[in-house]
Amino acid sequence: MTKLASLRDAVGELIPDGASVALGLQLEQMIPFAAGHEIIRQKKRGLTLIGPISDILFDQMIGAGCVEKLIAAWVGNVMMGSAYNFRRAVEQDGMKVFNMTNFTIALALQAGAMGVPFLPARTALGSDVTKGNHFFYQIFSPFEPKESLWAVRALNPDVTIVQVQRADTDGNAHCWGNFGVMIEGIRAARRAIVVAEEIVAPEVISSDPNRTVIPGFLVNAVVHCPYGAHPSPVQGCYGRDDAFFRQYHEQTKTPEDSNAWLERWVYGVADRAAYMNQLGACRVDELSVKQHAYAAQTDFGY
Repeated sequence: MTKLASLRDAVGELIPDGASVALGLQLEQMIPFAAGHEIIRQKKRGLTLIGPISDILFDQMIGAGCVEKLIAAWVGNVMMGSAYNFRRAVEQDGMKVFNMTNFTIALALQAGAMGVPFLPARTALGSDVTKGNHFFYQIFSPFEPKESLWAVRALNPDVTIVQVQRADTDGNAHCWGNFGVMIEGIRAARRAIVVAEEIVAPEVISSDPNRTVIPGFLVNAVVHCPYGAHPSPVQGCYGRDDAFFRQYHEQTKTPEDSNAWLERWVYGVADRAAYMNQLGACRVDELSVKQHAYAAQTDFGY
């Protein structure tokens, strides 16, 4: 039975109000903006967002009123600095933020993937990150020397959403480039949505099994969505749209500006195809890969 679904159906069926959703797990690349915009369009509410270096997608979802809590290492516009909706939500509305580091997000998701309640670590010792944060609990090693450690609480997102280069209709997915904490996030999640630039035959996936970093049995829905990560880059498909990040920074300084931006780029377009049409063919061409760098051929024969 195929797991291929439209983005509208995948979001509608798998992400209820109040869910915890892991996004942007591959750091500054392959951020699933199209999926986030569909969440906004469907007016999901009370979400807890989970991510490491969480770029402007979190800011957009906060501005749209989707978010109740954040579990993140950093939120903002990586290229420009502040993310205005996030700052307003924290400074003016008191939105709850669980402050993590990139490494402790990875540990929490890895613990969730392993099915254990925590992982011990020395990281964050002496740091204020742990203060008032229920993701950290002081423990002592049972072995000599009996040193103080942090138990980093496991994270099991209700839904993890990732963008990849290609997948088959069963959810087996190839991805290359920076994984970040994508694999941990998929394995820790209760449900998973894979958004792919390309849907390919199973034979293409099985031809390179070592690149199948997401097995289909962990996936609930597969979505075909070219340019689903714009304005972030996807290795081998398109580059980072730096101008878009600059424009977003300039166009969202006030709540009114942010609402106007959302109306133009999210509510005002029916789907990703309409979004890309509005972006324009010239901009799309500028972002396309100009210099290909292929991996060496691999022989899986005996």
